[in-house]
Amino acid sequence: MKKRSSNNGFQSNTGLGRRDFLRQTGLGAVGALMSMTLARPAKASKSRPSRPNVVFILVDDMGWPDAGCYGNTFHETPNIDRLAAQGMRFTDAYAACPVCSPTRASIMSGQYPAHVGIIDFIPGHWRPYEKLRVPTNRTQYLPLEIVTVAEALKAEGYATGMFGKWHLGGRGYYPDKQGFDVMSVSRGTHNRVKLYPSRPLPPDAYLSEVLTEEADAFIKANRDRPFFLYLAHYAVHIPLQARQALIDKYEKKPKPATGVNNPIYAAMVEHVDNSVGAVMKQLDDLGLTENTLLIFFSDNGGLHQIFNGNGPIVSTNAPLRDEKGTVYEGGIREPLIVRWPGVVAPGTTCHEPVTSVDFFPTLLEATHAAPHQGQDLDGKSLVPLLKGRKHLGRDAIYWHYPMYHHGTPAGAIRMGDWKLIEFFDDNHLELYNLAEDIGETTNLAERHPRRAKRMQRKLAQWRVSVNAAMPTPNPDFDPDRRKEWGKHPA
Repeated sequence: MKKRSSNNGFQSNTGLGRRDFLRQTGLGAVGALMSMTLARPAKASKSRPSRPNVVFILVDDMGWPDAGCYGNTFHETPNIDRLAAQGMRFTDAYAACPVCSPTRASIMSGQYPAHVGIIDFIPGHWRPYEKLRVPTNRTQYLPLEIVTVAEALKAEGYATGMFGKWHLGGRGYYPDKQGFDVMSVSRGTHNRVKLYPSRPLPPDAYLSEVLTEEADAFIKANRDRPFFLYLAHYAVHIPLQARQALIDKYEKKPKPATGVNNPIYAAMVEHVDNSVGAVMKQLDDLGLTENTLLIFFSDNGGLHQIFNGNGPIVSTNAPLRDEKGTVYEGGIREPLIVRWPGVVAPGTTCHEPVTSVDFFPTLLEATHAAPHQGQDLDGKSLVPLLKGRKHLGRDAIYWHYPMYHHGTPAGAIRMGDWKLIEFFDDNHLELYNLAEDIGETTNLAERHPRRAKRMQRKLAQWRVSVNAAMPTPNPDFDPDRRKEWGKHPA
């Protein structure tokens, strides 16, 4: 990562550097939800056009085929489907990593996880006797010197609120230290709700419902000024927990001939869909829909079964191959829907490959924010696609996941329809044409050796450019114990 100037190259609309701006605005002093009522409308600028509100809904572990608009015939997602009908549905959208923390870091920073230095979930997995000694995260938190998308929008007069799963560091690195005026960080599970800052909750509270209520309150409190809402659900991550009435509904529902069709998981998907519907209704009721850019996304592919194999079958990503924790399509291809009335034509579909590092530059352009300085952004703005352009003119998208998880350490590159996977523990290559083989069933590396080598070289050059940490031979390698899980050294 390049060194930054003393103010990190961040220029706010006040002309202050990032540190001065945060100090004078008192970021972090406002923690309780009640404080949102003190927000005052930002002064309109005669020199800039009207800026849209931004609502970013992030789901945890939701697979590409989990919603009805992506072909699911068991889950019921009428609100997500309606959102797709009102906006643009992306067929080839990717998380920057097949696990959560790195993708979340890419959204906040606009950089690839390897560039940020967070390459596994925090703290990460560890197999002490495997063939390779995998690298650890450079930091077990999103560094404070990183200028987040929330800080960039806050500097432009946006009210900023984060509700849900953060997973980018502990108390000293919480959202209130990264540009969010108000926050409610989830620390428990779906049926055992714990929040920070803590507040009284009814005994039957369910996490996605609580977070949605807080998101709706934030929208209402800031309806007279531009706002950035980041609603990051813990659902549909395990443990499998949902309201019994919804579970019963799916228990009784006829199951399709194919697919996992787990009733509890299906109920969790519907809980998320209900949240999307509630947020859409709040925007409608307050007359904000027409001036709000709404993004729906997932942080990585769906989980089939917990990594140690000791849990229930959760879901399937078919027709995609494999699951969360792998760089096959099932681990990284995500549902992405963007609604932006007046800009995005309703009911449209985009087939251009895009990735989570693209959200930061997209929001900068969409909100007419000042040009970003001092921090390299790896993504490209999606605004041209949202306005109808077919292609971004980008040559490649990259992944770096040098970890043992549901798969073995690997990196990947996609160029057009072609995708190459390089496995680090045995150095073998796999090449797929995704236009003809979305399930990655036929390895074409031997049929197209020149293409495979060319893509491998490009992937290696990219790793050097972002200072990607690589695994090394493990001096404690024990082939009889290689599958054992140990305590992470972080």
